[in-house]
Amino acid sequence: MKTLILNGSPRINGDTGSLINKITEEIAGEYRIVDAYRCNISPCLDCRYCWKNNGCAINDEMQEVYKYIQECDNILIASPLYFSELTGKLLDVGSRLQTYFCARFFRKEEPITKSKKGAVILVGGGDGHIDTAYSTACTLLHHMNCYNIHDAVYSHNTNERPAIDDENALLGINSILDFFANNG
Repeated sequence: MKTLILNGSPRINGDTGSLINKITEEIAGEYRIVDAYRCNISPCLDCRYCWKNNGCAINDEMQEVYKYIQECDNILIASPLYFSELTGKLLDVGSRLQTYFCARFFRKEEPITKSKKGAVILVGGGDGHIDTAYSTACTLLHHMNCYNIHDAVYSHNTNERPAIDDENALLGINSILDFFANNG
């Protein structure tokens, strides 16, 4: 089993990272973490290369991520909430999934044949509204051929309680681990 983890947190040892660490301590198989704030991935430039060609014209770390997306079984998106949305750097990485959209809708091709399971972890201290961020994350997951998506795992009030101490979030982490491990 292979799992791709897209980490949208700017803080290495923050609340999002602590929940990702909990996942990686227990997850079966191999995993790859793409750290949106530390990776060498530029946002989409709308150059329209992918309107007629497979892949992306930008030659950066995303080329390796595309390969991993093809072969992985699970994809996890984890992000703090900024104004009830995923972080900007994570959206920059997500914008590079435009090549999959263009394959489907312009070139009439199926860019990813292997279906995957998806999950979303959201962390925040704000107003507790996760609907927009979860919807955006699900859209990104759909572009990577994830339609079997776990319910959002959310830790709220992280300004007052670290996510790693949030019992509901930890139960959600265990549920994601079971969900990813189940072949059904």
